[in-house]
Amino acid sequence: MRAVRLIAGSTTEVDTAMTTLKTPKITNIPLADDPRWARIVAHDRSADGRFWYSVATTGVYCRPSCPSRTANPKNVQLHDTLGDAKATGFRPCKRCNPDGLSVDAQNAKLVAKACRLIEKSEDELPLNDLASAVGRSPGHFHRLFKTTTGLTPKEYADAHRAKRIREGLMNSNSVTEAIYDAGFNSSGRFYEKSNEILGMTPTRYRSGGADEELRFAVGDSSLGALLTASSRKGIAAILLGSDPDELVRELQDRFPKAKLIGADREYEALVARVVGFVEAPGQGIDLPLDIRGTAFQQRVWRALQDIPAGHTVPYAEIARRIGSPKAVRAVAGACAANNIAVAIPCHRVVRNDGSLSGYAWGAERKRALIAKEART
Repeated sequence: MRAVRLIAGSTTEVDTAMTTLKTPKITNIPLADDPRWARIVAHDRSADGRFWYSVATTGVYCRPSCPSRTANPKNVQLHDTLGDAKATGFRPCKRCNPDGLSVDAQNAKLVAKACRLIEKSEDELPLNDLASAVGRSPGHFHRLFKTTTGLTPKEYADAHRAKRIREGLMNSNSVTEAIYDAGFNSSGRFYEKSNEILGMTPTRYRSGGADEELRFAVGDSSLGALLTASSRKGIAAILLGSDPDELVRELQDRFPKAKLIGADREYEALVARVVGFVEAPGQGIDLPLDIRGTAFQQRVWRALQDIPAGHTVPYAEIARRIGSPKAVRAVAGACAANNIAVAIPCHRVVRNDGSLSGYAWGAERKRALIAKEART
């Protein structure tokens, strides 16, 4: 009987019990002093999925990046989980869709679909066709693709085709077969771009780059010895170290088929410009680069070049920027494969907690570069 009386208690008792079950945990920190409030005010997309908030006056709950007008903090409650936000009994905001994918996640999914279409197509897809396939206008799609991957749709298609032609030249029975398998409609069209794509003739590439000429010279910098090497297309390597002879051996290891030519005074003047850039990286370097890598590596390297001097970015953020949020290890691998130190600033990428990670040319040089850029 006593149990029956407890179940059939007063309405006040039942309401109190329900309130106890539904009310999420409330922090004792004043909202204005909670660092999460600043992220709401900034509509910070990187905070999406980490917490949610509800607004008593509108009866909705939102994600931190919600574009709606910032609410009065007195009417806002923070929630650690989506379940806590739902437990308020409020409805999900229609503007930010807190129950679904974030805007960044939706965009990444859309761009990933476009990338798969580009990769599967035998011919170059017009911008209008790509935009239509993902339900966006050409202008909006072009901006979205560039923001997400760091490349335009055409640049991504060119990089993917370059990867296919490089693989094809090593595995096909002939140069002509590789050209058509890569999606080129004519050999003439390919040969117009062959040096830009491969940095050498197709026949030379097919032989493993044998006899490719790289001019090089070694200079001194505040970071130690600095080796610069160039192909006909542009700077193919900037290497840092302590021993000039070791740098030459490293260059040979990175370009095993190339013929290395010790450069003359004219080339040494170019090396002096590179040294000047290393000493003042914030000024930029106005020299052509011969960037060689897979489509993925080029996406990563392009994202690195977009990091301003004096700033650092976590590997996970680079992965998010190129539309591959789960490819953090692959991003680290692309950084490690970089041949062009400083000009492709892999030193500006750090761990998620802000601490330094590995660097091909030594952690101390990475620390020195970051400190140097912070002062400029």
